[in-house]
Amino acid sequence: MSRDGSCEVVFNGQRTRFKLAWRELMKIQEACDAGPYVVLDRLVSGRWRLQDISEVIKWGLIGAGLPQGDALKLVETEVEGRRPLENLVIAQQVLGAGVVGAPEEEVGKKSEAASQEEATSLSQTESSDLPPSSETGS
Repeated sequence: MSRDGSCEVVFNGQRTRFKLAWRELMKIQEACDAGPYVVLDRLVSGRWRLQDISEVIKWGLIGAGLPQGDALKLVETEVEGRRPLENLVIAQQVLGAGVVGAPEEEVGKKSEAASQEEATSLSQTESSDLPPSSETGS
């Protein structure tokens, strides 16, 4: 998985790149009539719909650069032509990469660049060694 919403998963007998950026997530949202995180929850919790699986895989292929016609044919044969559970884990991984991101990213953890920027933007009082005043004006 990567920060750009991409991942590589074994699909159709080979390692295949998938990518879900904002545009593809919007398309999944429209096709599945639910937000991407709701679709991910359905995929993980077992409350999925057939189009949850096929749309995630289709838009993941298209987002990774496969022409739309080729992606549609591949989904028709390798997703819709098989039992849903054969592709459920693939859809979970692809949408997880698009929505959550890389597993090594810690939610809420600031990058080194953000920490440095924050340190340089402190005002003089914020970087003072003096304790904060507890007196109020009278």
